[in-house]
Amino acid sequence: MLKMTRMAGLVAAMALAVMWVAPAQAQATRTWISGVGDDVNPCSRTAPCKTFAGAISKTAAGGEIDTLDPGGFGAVTVTKAMTLADEGAGEAGILVAGTNGITVNCVSDPNCVVVIRGLILDGGPVGSNSLNGVRFIAGRSLVIQNCMIRNFTGGSPNGYGVAWNGTPNSAVPEHLIISDTSITTNGAGSGTTSTGGGVSIAPTAGTGSLSVVLDRVVIGTNTNGVNFNTTAMTTGTVQATITNSDIEGGQTGITTSGTPITNIQINDTRIVGNAGYGIITAGAGTTLKIGSSVISGNGTSVLQALGSLTSYGNNQIDMNGTNTLPSTTGTALH
Repeated sequence: MLKMTRMAGLVAAMALAVMWVAPAQAQATRTWISGVGDDVNPCSRTAPCKTFAGAISKTAAGGEIDTLDPGGFGAVTVTKAMTLADEGAGEAGILVAGTNGITVNCVSDPNCVVVIRGLILDGGPVGSNSLNGVRFIAGRSLVIQNCMIRNFTGGSPNGYGVAWNGTPNSAVPEHLIISDTSITTNGAGSGTTSTGGGVSIAPTAGTGSLSVVLDRVVIGTNTNGVNFNTTAMTTGTVQATITNSDIEGGQTGITTSGTPITNIQINDTRIVGNAGYGIITAGAGTTLKIGSSVISGNGTSVLQALGSLTSYGNNQIDMNGTNTLPSTTGTALH
């Protein structure tokens, strides 16, 4: 009888074991990837994943994915607040062909903040036709720090190191911040038929506000430098500052277009060696002011087609093919 009772207990325990299902693995606030990792791992410090795409589903919103060692970590689409970072462990690369390096598309979280730090995004050799290094579609803020973005040569409307294509609304101001970053050899074509370039701020719709900050950024040898295009916005405002930066070696350094208000302040920046124009304001809503900066070696220094283009009177505008000067206004910066 005792033997039969023990056997019944064992059978019952086995049945419970079959019926029990382990709970889903919780997402971690910090996860890890490695060049020798595996995406089936939990992405822990001792069992890292291999790619950003493999780690992102195991990382909680607002969390961080860090690299442990050098490696190629693959293209990724970010749909929640997240930091993708390399803190000096060696080259952390995203090498792609025919696609975007990083896409930010937080459609379900209008307060999403995405930080990209210390990464090298490469569109590959000539003929790869990769789209954009970083493309922002939806969210609140995109912060790019200490990165290198190069070789994205997809045709129009792509081919930018950074393409900001959000839809700012009146409820939530949006932000693009790029600092200590090199953006080079992006865009397609040449001369007046060139497309793409270093940075594109081109909202696809919206009635709200966008703040843009470029500080200590090198934008060099792209087909074009920085393009502000607000033609798709109904109303709203783009407020931008470009400081301590270099924009050189393209067809045009800075261009603007569109009716909504675009206020741009440029300070301590060098706009040099562009084959066409250093600056073109072609947006009726543009107000661009420049101080303590160098505009030199361009085909033509500046062109005010529409909007306002003014100087604080303390710039060095010389040795261009044509030295057109903006009007002088305000008080010189010191």
